[in-house]
Amino acid sequence: MPKVKKLVSIVVPVFNEEKNVQPLYDAVTAVMATIADRYNYEFVFTDNHSTDRSFQLLQGLAERDGRIRVLRFSRNFGFQRSIFTGFVHATGDAAIQLDCDLQDPPGLIVEFVRKWEEGYQVVYGIRSSRKEGWRITLSRKIFYRLIDTLSEDDLPHDAGDFRLLDRRVLDELKRFEDYQPYLRGTIATMGFNQIGIPYEREERRWGKSKFSFGQLMGLALDGILNHSIIPLRIATYLGLAVSTITTLATVGYLLGRLMLGKNWPPGFATLIILILGSLSLNALFLGIIGEYLGRIYQQVKKRPLTIIEREIHPHADLASDRSVDSDSATETIGVPHG
Repeated sequence: MPKVKKLVSIVVPVFNEEKNVQPLYDAVTAVMATIADRYNYEFVFTDNHSTDRSFQLLQGLAERDGRIRVLRFSRNFGFQRSIFTGFVHATGDAAIQLDCDLQDPPGLIVEFVRKWEEGYQVVYGIRSSRKEGWRITLSRKIFYRLIDTLSEDDLPHDAGDFRLLDRRVLDELKRFEDYQPYLRGTIATMGFNQIGIPYEREERRWGKSKFSFGQLMGLALDGILNHSIIPLRIATYLGLAVSTITTLATVGYLLGRLMLGKNWPPGFATLIILILGSLSLNALFLGIIGEYLGRIYQQVKKRPLTIIEREIHPHADLASDRSVDSDSATETIGVPHG
């Protein structure tokens, strides 16, 4: 009786990557051919409602290759949700997330699989170097160390979303209900047997990055707020410190006026500074609290994480030697939990 090969799902989020779709497909198929004696594989492309020819190109690939599934969203739901949806719909014994821009080398997939064979359930890439401006590189390094410092859990430094997840981890990940997911942090806090592999991240060859500075800041904010309540504690401690100083200053003023007969001239500038400083602190604290409340508000509304407008898998019966339960293959269409 022939041995049934395990299935590896290659999860690829896509948004306006028409110049990278074919090169990514060619690169991954070449790499997977080197381990074809042991593994079958599938592609799970999640198209974030691209406005260029990305979806048409993916549709064409799916017509020619039965290992390809394409999930097109009804609108752009964001990068992290796109990855999460891909993981939810992956049917493999393991899933590997890979960006479409080829900055993360597909050749590292073989090393990921090797570590998986050794018993590691999460294998993630560590970006030892990046070919980009020193300012953004420095900002990223500061962010990873800042979020690790603020978080109550240990988070890996310089690790992006390029990683392999075992089926057990994928099944547990489906149970998470997070409307604003930060997956690299969530997966790190899940435990299991994890290991990082350093690599050099390449520069983008075709197309432009879809992440603006504001979006990068939003991702950083999601990472901090999803894994730490320290900003709230800082607000509390600063509020207590200001209150203590104000109380001591008031007592000192009264003692000087009543017991020592001091008659200090009115300090208009001092009052203005104190008032404006207090207002600024209040605004800062309300902003921090508002960020957390906003996330709670979004969470309790229970909106779908993503909505799948179209799913393309024309050769589902030919996609793999491995039998797949039809319910698990289409589980949580649109991911209708948190």
